[in-house]
Amino acid sequence: MVELAGIIILGILAQWVAWRFKIPAILPLILIGLLAGPISTLYTDDGAKLLEPIWNGESGLFPGESLFYFVSLAISIILFEGGLTLRRNEVLNISSVIINLITIGVLVTFLGGSIAAHFVLGVSWKISTLFAALIIVTGPTVITPILRNIPLKQNVSAVLKWEGILIDPIGALFAVLVFEFISAEKAEEYTLEAIKEFGKIVLFGFSFGFTFAKALELMIKNKVIPNYLLNVFTLATVLGVFVLADYFAKESGLLAVVVMGIILGNSNLPNLKDLLYFKESLSVLLISILFILLAANINLEDLLLVYNWQSLILFSIIVFLIRPLSVFLSSIKSNLLLKEKFFVSWVGPRGIVAAGIASLFGLKLVNQGVEDANLITPLVFMIVLGTVLLNATTARPFAKLIGVYLRDSKGILVIGSSTFSRLIAKYLKDNDRHVVIVDNNKNNIEEAKKMGLEAFTANVFSDDLMNNIELNDIGYLMALTGNTAVNKKAIENFQKQFGENGTFRVISSDEMKNPENNPKEGLFSHTDDYIKLVNLTRRYPNIHEIDLNSNDHYNGLIEISKTDPELIPIFVKRAESGELDIIPSDSQQITVEKDDKLIYIGKEMKKEASVKVAEEEIEDDDKT
Repeated sequence: MVELAGIIILGILAQWVAWRFKIPAILPLILIGLLAGPISTLYTDDGAKLLEPIWNGESGLFPGESLFYFVSLAISIILFEGGLTLRRNEVLNISSVIINLITIGVLVTFLGGSIAAHFVLGVSWKISTLFAALIIVTGPTVITPILRNIPLKQNVSAVLKWEGILIDPIGALFAVLVFEFISAEKAEEYTLEAIKEFGKIVLFGFSFGFTFAKALELMIKNKVIPNYLLNVFTLATVLGVFVLADYFAKESGLLAVVVMGIILGNSNLPNLKDLLYFKESLSVLLISILFILLAANINLEDLLLVYNWQSLILFSIIVFLIRPLSVFLSSIKSNLLLKEKFFVSWVGPRGIVAAGIASLFGLKLVNQGVEDANLITPLVFMIVLGTVLLNATTARPFAKLIGVYLRDSKGILVIGSSTFSRLIAKYLKDNDRHVVIVDNNKNNIEEAKKMGLEAFTANVFSDDLMNNIELNDIGYLMALTGNTAVNKKAIENFQKQFGENGTFRVISSDEMKNPENNPKEGLFSHTDDYIKLVNLTRRYPNIHEIDLNSNDHYNGLIEISKTDPELIPIFVKRAESGELDIIPSDSQQITVEKDDKLIYIGKEMKKEASVKVAEEEIEDDDKT
């Protein structure tokens, strides 16, 4: 009981440490497992492990093959959750370099890893090909924490993010298929029998996954399942599909749950977000338990087998030769610059799927008596730990060294997708600013996407935005919702990460009545609240530019806007650089020069008339 409770407590503590220090959770989890498992034999009195996952007659948690069953079921849930996050419409928009990475790159890694493992370590082709299939996978759970605080161009972040997401099921499928070649009856060589088994896996995996996903989707839409049972019913279905598919074709269960997750993730289910949150929480718990157990299950003798120069040479070949080769071949004729290709080549940490499936198949092959099978788990763990440590400690300085680190984050995050928010965001995008709109209203987000804007559904009260590595170049935050509490919460939550260059929000009607108490992060002016912005945008759904003659001209127009309900200044566009400065509620913070432009919403003004009116306004102020 103490061991079980300890695993859960230490696992969640490791997840917290990973979040706190922004490192992949797999790193502290595996280290805890190694310290409580093989390494503990060096300092315990009787030379036994502090944590023994398999019952050995005196101690241990799982008797017989129970650990193997737990690992299988846990990985099936983790892969299902990964499939849920894969959206068809997002995949269709990915660049050719990502498609190449998950096709050409996969083949280069597979072939190169197989050859390297066979000739460097001297292992059989069976084990070397399985090892190569396992190290194909990177994964978002290791990529995201590493890149979260490295400002990069959007295309570089997108390449790494989508490679990690898409390659998870592909790598799992590769590993499953290679494993089946090895373990198929009479498969001393790659015979017709192995090919038949291969076909059965694909047939039953796809058919079971698709059929049960559609059946579950139909049940949910027809409200056959009550809301309070939805999550646990789905969990039971996933486990049932995994076991059933595996019964008809060994090892087809993993493919079935991946397919099932992808089908459900792309269905129009109203409860999909709740399902995702539940599966994400469950995956965190399972991962926490799983990797402590798997690392603890490795024996010290197995670790010593890979503690040699040959393993270091293999690691170096995979990281410094095979990974760059796959990236450069995949990015031929792409829009990636040479320095960006080098950075993508450098960042390729292996993740949870690689380590989990390696342990699962390693256990199976050892039980089958396959030669060199005991090397699979420690070799893959070496690659996982080595790449995660290397990338977690060097990605940021390497980005600065080669010049892909964005020292000035000019992207803008817009909270709220109302009509005027979309109008402002469209103008910013047309002026070469990276703009991202978030809103919890799906209809508003769809309207933004129709305008060609980058937009997604998110709740400012959750951590969704913090985990999005494609927002790494965001340096400005504009909260433009009609709810002051939401605007304040957005600034409170995300000012540090997304507002280093400026944080702004629409003032409330009450704040507008008392300009002396106007907040420092107020947007546009002391007299422009959400209602005025909505009403004016409805009457004048366009943004205008007007040339400025001087700073007095600018100040005069600002004074006019405070009493004119048909004019709201929003930006100043610099003549020389074309840069846009957001006008804060304290508009005096901005000074302009001749030929700068004032950007505004409202009734279009003529330059000559605006100069005359502005001069009159200034004269009236001087007299006052």
